[in-house]
Parts: sequence; C-alpha cells; structure tokens
Amino acid sequence: MKYLATAFSLLVGTSLFAQNGYEIKVTLKPFKNQYIYLGHYYGKQLPIVDSVKLDANSTGVFKGPKKLGGGIYLVGYPDRSNKFELLVGTEQKFSVVADTAAIDRISFTGSAENTAFKAYQQFMLQNGRRLDELYKKRTGSSAADSLRITAQIDTLSKKIVDYRLAVINKAPNSLLSALLRGMKEPTVPANKEAEKKDSLYAYHYFKGHYWDGINLWDDRLTRTPFFENRVDKYFDQLVFPSSDSVIKEIDWMMGFASISEDMQKFLLLKFVNRYLNQKYMWEDAVFVHLFEKYFAQKNYDWLNDKGRKIITDRAYSLMANIMGSPAAEIELPDSTGAKRNLYGVDAPYTVVVIYDPTCGHCKETLPHIDSLYNQKWKAWGVKVFAMAKETDGQKSDWYDFMHHTGMKEWVNVYYSREAEKARIAANTPSYSQLYDVQSFPTLYLLDKDKRIIAKKITDKQLDEILEQRRKAAKG
Repeated sequence: MKYLATAFSLLVGTSLFAQNGYEIKVTLKPFKNQYIYLGHYYGKQLPIVDSVKLDANSTGVFKGPKKLGGGIYLVGYPDRSNKFELLVGTEQKFSVVADTAAIDRISFTGSAENTAFKAYQQFMLQNGRRLDELYKKRTGSSAADSLRITAQIDTLSKKIVDYRLAVINKAPNSLLSALLRGMKEPTVPANKEAEKKDSLYAYHYFKGHYWDGINLWDDRLTRTPFFENRVDKYFDQLVFPSSDSVIKEIDWMMGFASISEDMQKFLLLKFVNRYLNQKYMWEDAVFVHLFEKYFAQKNYDWLNDKGRKIITDRAYSLMANIMGSPAAEIELPDSTGAKRNLYGVDAPYTVVVIYDPTCGHCKETLPHIDSLYNQKWKAWGVKVFAMAKETDGQKSDWYDFMHHTGMKEWVNVYYSREAEKARIAANTPSYSQLYDVQSFPTLYLLDKDKRIIAKKITDKQLDEILEQRRKAAKG
C-alpha cells in the first residue's frame, strides 16, 4: 500500500479538518506494540493523516482536536501491505474491532453509518458474485437457457438497484448515500421520437444527466476512489475535444466547487496536473486559462512558492505560442552575418525548425525534413526557417551541420548563447521561452500570416498535416 503526503508537490498543508475533533478506537488483531496508520483516498493517492501504536491488547486510538473531512478512510497494517476501509462522516467518535484472519467480520460500535456500509459491502459481495456466475453461465448457453438466465440477471440487478435506493431514501444526506449516488451512471431511456430528431440522442442524454445527484461542492467525494475516475471519464469521453469546450466545462465545475475549499483545491490540482504537459496541441489554451482565471491574481494556503512558480513559468511559456495565435517574430543573423526575419519569409506555409547542431536526434531528423522539403514541400510553396540554438557547442558546429545535412534552400539563422543572455538581461523573453523549447528539434507549422497551425510535432506529423491541407485546398 503506497501512501503519498502531497499532490503535485504543491501542498504545504491540508485543510482536511473542521471542528470538534475525532476519536477512532481500533482493535486490530493479531498486531501488538506496532504502529497502524489512518489514511484516506484522494484521487489516485493515499495520504496518511494519523498513526497510533497498538498496545499489548492490539488496541490504539486515532485522535485529533479537529474533525476529519468526510470520506472513505483506510486503516493500514503495520507493514502497510494491506488495509481495510471505513467511513468517516458525521460520526467521528466510534470503535472498530477487526482480526486480519477474518477481516470480513469487522464490527463497529457507535457508528450507524459504518454498520450500514458493512451491510452494503456484504450485500454487494454476495450478489455481485452471483451476478458474475450468471454472466459466465449465460456465455455459450442455448437460446432457451440464455433467456432464462437473462431473466435471472434482470431480477438480481433490480434487487441491487432497489437496495441502493432504499439506503438513499432512508438517509439521503449520509455519506453512504452520497457515495451510492456518485457511483451511479445515468441509464438512457428508449425514446424513438427523440432518436429520430437527434442522431446523438443517447450521447446528449448521458452527458446531460452525468452529474445528476452529485453535488460538486461536496468535498467528501474528494476522499473516495471513484470521483477522480468519474471526472476523467467526463472529460475524456463526453466533452468535445477543443479548448473552448474544455474551458467551458472546467469553469462550470469550478463554479460549484468554489463553495468548498477542499473541492476547489482537489479540482484545481487535478486540472493543473492534467494540462501542465499537454497531450494535444490545443490544450495550451486550457492551461493558460487556468492560470489567468484561477492562479494569476489569487493565493491559496495549500499552494507553496515552488508550486506557484511552476504554474506561472509554464503559463508564460505557453502564452506566446497558443494554437491559432501569431508566432513570435525571430530576428537573427544568417551565416553571412545578415539579419533575417521570420516574418520576412513569404510563403503559404512556413515550417519553423529549432534545433541544436550537436543534438544526435537532430542529426537524424533534419536530413529527413530536408528530403521531404525537396521531394514535396517546395513544390507546394512551403518554406523552412531554421534556428540553430547554441548550447554546449560552437558556431563551427553549425557550419558543419549545415554542410552535411543540406538545408541549402532554407532560411538558416544562428541563436548564440550571448544573444540569449542579452535578451534575458534586457528583460525580453528568450526565443527558447517564446517557442517553449523543451527538447530538440522543436517543429512549428505556420500559415501565410504566421499563425500557429501546429506545434511541437514530429516530422511525420508535419508531413501529414501538410498533405491534408493540400488535399483540402484542392477540394
């Protein structure tokens, strides 16, 4: 069992607690005179919040002056190799008796919610196994047997649904009820009329009802194993993959989450981690939006200086090269010493190549780019603007690189260490920052107005995008 103390290395404290304290007495046999641990789910992490040494009777008390935030908690064994779950809700002074030899016989005193939770787990274990058996039995069965088994599956599934509804109706505000609502996904009802009018009826219904019954300000959900996966599914499968759509959904969720400091923290860390390093080119705008709306003018107790700097630096690196925006101008000397400008290149498409002449991968990739240029791109009017960035080598390495690679018809400029230092000394962003150069080579594709079409892609992807645009232009 792995416990983590922080998320994204940004947390300097925790706001798990409210008022009035907690006192959870645990008897965990056969352990004696050993430490056990109290933790909870936090997305995909399991932070420890307390520990206690068991006495000779295998008993210890987790105790604190402030109330624990509600959620699913874990009692970890001394070697942290295993654990059992319990609920922490409104009842925070109760006792637990368990034996690792028969952990399913765990008992609670003073916690009706955990008694109900145990009953639910036992009910689901028994009926879940039966469902699995029926599904396996139906596979490969005859048509008549399949119909009979399907009827049994439907009856048992209804029994499970009814049990959950009974729990929710009995105590609608309880943590267990919140968990059951949070794990339930919408069922799309058959509606032929709606399907005729909308070919995506099922998708729209499912998405529109995805968060039914779930309060996005309920911080108890942050301390469960399923909530983060539910958020992931929503953004990965239901939200249209574009910056505008994702930003709209994030702002919608954060509008509710702002009511709860813990939920706000959970989601902000979730989104910052997700979009810090983008999977898709358009996600740069999402991260910049997160910074500008939620971090630029706001301070949080849980965000330390190091974390703030990481977020701020990354945002400023992305601001100058957001997809669809004009690329930053580059003005540097060519091999004759004459200044050359990126915006001086007149072409329907401009490929910007930023590389290090001493980089082994660049020595493999740039000759291939030059071959593509000579074989196809040149005939399409494409031009290449190549910026060699001096790192550990010297200017002579650049001359040698161009001599062996080709690149004769490219616009070739040199970005020396001195030139970069001079820009930084003048409080001017370096070209490395303006183009978010984190590896070599870095490739950009610009349109005729030097707006960014694609960035930080491979030479193969670059060729595919140009091919697609050429075909689209032909109609």
